[in-house]
Amino acid sequence: MAINIRACVAEFIGTYALVFFGSLAIAHAASLLQVAFAHGLIIAVMVYSFGHVSGAHLNPAVTIPMIYRKQIDTQNGIAYIFSQLAAGVVAAIAHALILPSSITANNLGSNLPGAGISDSTVLIVEIILTFFLVLVIFNTAVNKKATQGWHGFAIGMIIVIDILAGGPITGASMNPARSFGPAIISYLYGVEGALQSHHIYWIAPILGGLVAAATAKIINED
Repeated sequence: MAINIRACVAEFIGTYALVFFGSLAIAHAASLLQVAFAHGLIIAVMVYSFGHVSGAHLNPAVTIPMIYRKQIDTQNGIAYIFSQLAAGVVAAIAHALILPSSITANNLGSNLPGAGISDSTVLIVEIILTFFLVLVIFNTAVNKKATQGWHGFAIGMIIVIDILAGGPITGASMNPARSFGPAIISYLYGVEGALQSHHIYWIAPILGGLVAAATAKIINED
Protein backbone atom coordinates (compact mmCIF):
# COMPACT_ATOMS: atom_id res chain seq x y z
CA MET A 1 0.00 0.00 0.00
CA ALA A 2 1.36 3.43 -0.96
CA ILE A 3 2.14 6.02 1.69
CA ASN A 4 -0.52 8.71 1.94
CA ILE A 5 1.57 11.87 1.53
CA ARG A 6 -1.34 14.23 2.16
CA ALA A 7 -2.06 12.51 5.45
CA CYS A 8 1.61 12.72 6.46
CA VAL A 9 1.65 16.45 5.68
CA ALA A 10 -1.48 16.86 7.82
CA GLU A 11 0.21 14.98 10.66
CA PHE A 12 3.28 17.20 10.32
CA ILE A 13 1.29 20.45 10.39
CA GLY A 14 -0.92 19.35 13.27
CA THR A 15 1.96 18.10 15.40
CA TYR A 16 4.00 21.21 14.61
CA ALA A 17 1.12 23.35 15.88
CA LEU A 18 0.87 21.32 19.08
CA VAL A 19 4.58 21.50 19.90
CA PHE A 20 5.06 25.12 18.80
CA PHE A 21 2.07 26.67 20.55
CA GLY A 22 2.21 24.34 23.55
CA SER A 23 5.88 24.94 24.25
CA LEU A 24 5.57 28.70 23.75
CA ALA A 25 2.76 28.78 26.31
CA ILE A 26 5.16 27.24 28.82
CA ALA A 27 7.96 29.61 27.81
CA HIS A 28 5.83 32.64 28.66
CA ALA A 29 5.61 31.43 32.27
CA ALA A 30 1.90 30.89 31.90
CA SER A 31 -0.14 29.39 34.72
CA LEU A 32 -0.90 25.67 34.69
CA LEU A 33 -4.47 26.45 33.62
CA GLN A 34 -3.24 28.52 30.66
CA VAL A 35 -0.78 25.80 29.62
CA ALA A 36 -3.49 23.15 29.87
CA PHE A 37 -5.92 25.10 27.73
CA ALA A 38 -3.23 26.05 25.20
CA HIS A 39 -2.55 22.36 24.59
CA GLY A 40 -6.18 21.26 24.74
CA LEU A 41 -7.47 23.97 22.43
CA ILE A 42 -4.78 23.54 19.78
CA ILE A 43 -5.41 19.79 19.73
CA ALA A 44 -9.17 20.33 19.38
CA VAL A 45 -8.61 22.79 16.52
CA MET A 46 -6.19 20.45 14.73
CA VAL A 47 -8.54 17.46 15.17
CA TYR A 48 -11.36 19.38 13.53
CA SER A 49 -8.99 20.71 10.84
CA PHE A 50 -7.22 17.48 9.87
CA GLY A 51 -9.30 14.62 11.22
CA HIS A 52 -10.86 14.04 7.80
CA VAL A 53 -7.41 13.99 6.15
CA SER A 54 -5.28 11.81 8.42
CA GLY A 55 -7.35 11.05 11.49
CA ALA A 56 -5.32 13.72 13.31
CA HIS A 57 -3.27 11.33 15.44
CA LEU A 58 -0.53 13.92 16.08
CA ASN A 59 1.06 11.49 18.52
CA PRO A 60 2.99 8.20 18.19
CA ALA A 61 1.14 6.98 21.30
CA VAL A 62 -2.06 7.28 19.26
CA THR A 63 -0.69 5.96 15.97
CA ILE A 64 0.82 2.78 17.46
CA PRO A 65 -2.49 1.73 19.08
CA MET A 66 -4.22 2.56 15.79
CA ILE A 67 -1.82 0.17 14.02
CA TYR A 68 -2.56 -2.46 16.68
CA ARG A 69 -6.31 -2.04 16.15
CA LYS A 70 -5.84 -2.06 12.34
CA GLN A 71 -7.24 1.45 11.94
CA ILE A 72 -4.16 2.23 9.82
CA ASP A 73 -1.69 -0.03 8.01
CA THR A 74 1.82 -0.39 9.41
CA GLN A 75 3.57 1.37 6.51
CA ASN A 76 1.45 4.49 6.79
CA GLY A 77 1.59 4.31 10.58
CA ILE A 78 5.38 4.43 10.52
CA ALA A 79 5.25 7.33 8.05
CA TYR A 80 2.88 9.15 10.43
CA ILE A 81 5.32 8.68 13.32
CA PHE A 82 8.27 10.04 11.34
CA SER A 83 6.13 13.02 10.31
CA GLN A 84 5.14 13.67 13.92
CA LEU A 85 8.71 13.47 15.22
CA ALA A 86 10.04 15.67 12.42
CA ALA A 87 7.35 18.24 13.18
CA GLY A 88 8.30 18.27 16.85
CA VAL A 89 11.94 18.92 16.00
CA VAL A 90 11.15 21.68 13.49
CA ALA A 91 8.76 23.33 15.96
CA ALA A 92 11.42 23.25 18.67
CA ILE A 93 13.97 24.80 16.31
CA ALA A 94 11.50 27.58 15.48
CA HIS A 95 10.89 28.12 19.20
CA ALA A 96 14.65 28.35 19.84
CA LEU A 97 15.13 30.89 17.04
CA ILE A 98 12.18 33.03 18.13
CA LEU A 99 12.86 32.91 21.88
CA PRO A 100 16.49 31.89 22.57
CA SER A 101 16.13 32.63 26.29
CA SER A 102 13.71 29.71 26.53
CA ILE A 103 16.49 27.23 25.72
CA THR A 104 18.02 27.48 29.18
CA ALA A 105 15.01 28.91 31.03
CA ASN A 106 12.69 25.95 30.47
CA ASN A 107 14.32 23.62 27.91
CA LEU A 108 12.04 24.95 25.16
CA GLY A 109 8.98 23.87 27.09
CA SER A 110 10.17 20.29 27.53
CA ASN A 111 8.21 17.78 29.58
CA LEU A 112 10.23 17.07 32.72
CA PRO A 113 9.49 15.42 36.08
CA GLY A 114 8.57 17.70 38.95
CA ALA A 115 11.09 18.25 41.72
CA GLY A 116 11.65 15.09 43.74
CA ILE A 117 9.49 12.93 41.46
CA SER A 118 10.94 9.47 40.82
CA ASP A 119 11.13 7.81 37.42
CA SER A 120 8.73 5.10 38.58
CA THR A 121 6.15 7.73 39.49
CA VAL A 122 6.60 9.42 36.11
CA LEU A 123 6.11 6.05 34.40
CA ILE A 124 2.90 5.25 36.26
CA VAL A 125 1.37 8.72 35.90
CA GLU A 126 2.18 8.98 32.18
CA ILE A 127 0.66 5.55 31.56
CA ILE A 128 -2.56 6.61 33.31
CA LEU A 129 -2.77 10.02 31.61
CA THR A 130 -2.21 8.53 28.17
CA PHE A 131 -4.61 5.68 28.84
CA PHE A 132 -7.47 8.12 29.33
CA LEU A 133 -6.45 10.25 26.35
CA VAL A 134 -6.36 7.31 23.96
CA LEU A 135 -9.50 5.73 25.43
CA VAL A 136 -11.38 8.98 24.77
CA ILE A 137 -10.03 9.02 21.21
CA PHE A 138 -11.20 5.47 20.50
CA ASN A 139 -14.59 6.00 22.13
CA THR A 140 -15.35 9.33 20.43
CA ALA A 141 -13.39 9.61 17.17
CA VAL A 142 -13.10 5.94 16.19
CA ASN A 143 -16.30 4.36 17.51
CA LYS A 144 -18.97 4.82 14.84
CA LYS A 145 -21.71 4.71 17.50
CA ALA A 146 -20.34 7.78 19.27
CA THR A 147 -22.18 11.09 19.12
CA GLN A 148 -20.99 12.81 15.96
CA GLY A 149 -19.19 16.13 15.97
CA TRP A 150 -18.03 16.23 19.58
CA HIS A 151 -14.84 14.20 19.36
CA GLY A 152 -12.51 17.21 18.96
CA PHE A 153 -14.00 18.88 22.02
CA ALA A 154 -13.79 15.67 24.08
CA ILE A 155 -10.18 15.03 23.08
CA GLY A 156 -9.19 18.61 23.81
CA MET A 157 -10.87 18.50 27.21
CA ILE A 158 -9.22 15.26 28.32
CA ILE A 159 -5.87 16.85 27.48
CA VAL A 160 -6.77 19.88 29.61
CA ILE A 161 -7.77 17.58 32.48
CA ASP A 162 -4.64 15.43 32.13
CA ILE A 163 -2.36 18.48 32.21
CA LEU A 164 -4.13 20.01 35.20
CA ALA A 165 -3.78 16.72 37.09
CA GLY A 166 -0.42 15.48 35.87
CA GLY A 167 1.46 18.58 34.77
CA PRO A 168 3.13 19.29 38.12
CA ILE A 169 4.16 15.63 38.44
CA THR A 170 5.45 14.66 34.99
CA GLY A 171 4.90 17.62 32.69
CA ALA A 172 1.95 15.64 31.28
CA SER A 173 3.47 14.66 27.95
CA MET A 174 1.21 11.79 26.81
CA ASN A 175 3.01 12.17 23.49
CA PRO A 176 6.57 11.18 22.52
CA ALA A 177 6.55 13.71 19.66
CA ARG A 178 5.64 16.53 22.06
CA SER A 179 8.57 15.56 24.31
CA PHE A 180 11.13 14.61 21.65
CA GLY A 181 11.54 17.87 19.74
CA PRO A 182 12.12 20.26 22.66
CA ALA A 183 14.29 17.71 24.49
CA ILE A 184 16.59 16.89 21.58
CA ILE A 185 17.03 20.51 20.48
CA SER A 186 17.74 21.59 24.07
CA TYR A 187 20.30 18.78 24.29
CA LEU A 188 21.96 19.89 21.05
CA TYR A 189 22.21 23.40 22.49
CA GLY A 190 24.11 21.88 25.42
CA VAL A 191 21.45 22.17 28.11
CA GLU A 192 22.39 19.94 31.04
CA GLY A 193 19.72 17.36 31.92
CA ALA A 194 17.76 18.00 28.72
CA LEU A 195 17.22 14.27 28.22
CA GLN A 196 16.42 13.56 31.88
CA SER A 197 14.06 10.59 32.05
CA HIS A 198 13.35 11.07 28.34
CA HIS A 199 13.02 7.35 27.65
CA ILE A 200 10.02 7.24 30.01
CA TYR A 201 8.20 9.76 27.82
CA TRP A 202 8.35 7.15 25.07
CA ILE A 203 7.68 3.97 27.02
CA ALA A 204 4.82 5.15 29.24
CA PRO A 205 2.60 6.85 26.63
CA ILE A 206 2.93 3.94 24.22
CA LEU A 207 2.07 1.42 26.95
CA GLY A 208 -0.86 3.53 28.13
CA GLY A 209 -2.11 3.90 24.57
CA LEU A 210 -1.95 0.17 23.85
CA VAL A 211 -3.81 -0.69 27.06
CA ALA A 212 -6.45 1.89 26.15
CA ALA A 213 -6.83 0.42 22.66
CA ALA A 214 -7.33 -3.06 24.11
CA THR A 215 -9.77 -1.72 26.70
CA ALA A 216 -11.80 0.13 24.07
CA LYS A 217 -12.02 -3.07 22.02
CA ILE A 218 -13.43 -4.95 25.01
CA ILE A 219 -15.86 -2.19 25.99
CA ASN A 220 -17.18 -1.62 22.49
CA GLU A 221 -17.54 -5.21 21.30
CA ASP A 222 -21.13 -6.05 20.39
